[in-house]
Amino acid sequence: MTDTLELTRELITRPSVTPEDAGCQQLLSERLSRIGFNIEPLRFSDVDNLWARRGTSGPVLAFAGHTDVVPTGPADNWSYPPFEAEIHKGMLYGRGAADMKGSIAAMVTACERFVAKYPEHQGSIAFLITSDEEGPAINGTVKVIETLQNRDEKIDWCLVGEPSSTEKVGDVVKNGRRGSLNGRLTIKGKQGHIAYPHLAANPIHLLSPALTELCAFQWDQGNEDFPPTSFQVSNLNAGTGATNVIPGTADVVFNFRYSTEVTHEQLQQQVEAILNKHGLDYDLQWELSGKPFRTAGGQLLEAVQQAIHQVTGYQTTLSTSGGTSDGRFIAPTGTQVIELGPLNATIHQIDECVSVADLDTLSQIYETLLLHLLVQ
Repeated sequence: MTDTLELTRELITRPSVTPEDAGCQQLLSERLSRIGFNIEPLRFSDVDNLWARRGTSGPVLAFAGHTDVVPTGPADNWSYPPFEAEIHKGMLYGRGAADMKGSIAAMVTACERFVAKYPEHQGSIAFLITSDEEGPAINGTVKVIETLQNRDEKIDWCLVGEPSSTEKVGDVVKNGRRGSLNGRLTIKGKQGHIAYPHLAANPIHLLSPALTELCAFQWDQGNEDFPPTSFQVSNLNAGTGATNVIPGTADVVFNFRYSTEVTHEQLQQQVEAILNKHGLDYDLQWELSGKPFRTAGGQLLEAVQQAIHQVTGYQTTLSTSGGTSDGRFIAPTGTQVIELGPLNATIHQIDECVSVADLDTLSQIYETLLLHLLVQ
């Protein structure tokens, strides 16, 4: 059993469902402190965070990740207990195996080997770990970044260990993410008896033309790095439960995944213009989950591409697809941000798993990255 596999299994056996850390960060702190990292626990509300740094000078390469995991779902539906880290036919099963305890373990073991070889490396290595990535994400990475900014501590390069790979480890690297904007809309009508529609105002009927226009609207064309902005309704609810009552209100929850061709302010203005055009009486609440970001080039991207090719022999593909990540909180500070982790085929699913061999490959890529950036 390799060091990376062993550490991954130790992390999986700790049931750290958001926002619980369940001792994962303490385990990481013990490993990192032994190789010269200064350990700084940062707890905000019910969320545990860790900032660990080795070195006091720049440039700073930070490994970022999360110890929290999503709920397992019915444990009886798993082939193996979700927190027992069983290995079967070369695959390690367990909640968080791919998202993202395997990545964190690979980061730690890569640093252990690197520091043993290059104890006087240039710059600094850091870890930014949270237990609030899968949850509300309000007391995790964003608060750590605020803390660092308040004391003028800057991250130059950040590698987030999100599961980015598709067919084989390292075949896809995320060099950006789309923005995410949520809307909660209430259309106001007038409740009444379904047999007397002239005495009521059905908010579903009132909403329908506007919703059709919103779904068909072309928000932008996208660009070479981002697909066109997408508008999707995630929830539509109205009614009292009775078959003979026209509802008084209709509630709609929707989301934009948007490119750099449009701002969240422009999206808000266009939605409200369409609603006003249809003469609707409504309440609308907005929530910005994250702005789009992209690392177009620079030392980090070049070093990641070189490291993947050196270890695996193939060229990686750059992508901005998928959901949001905590990179959205780090990139606005001017940090070059890249996401590289294991295969994402089973994340958040029953029987989440990761290839045992991929864990070691990932750790080798991370170590090679350190070599390219912090050793001349």
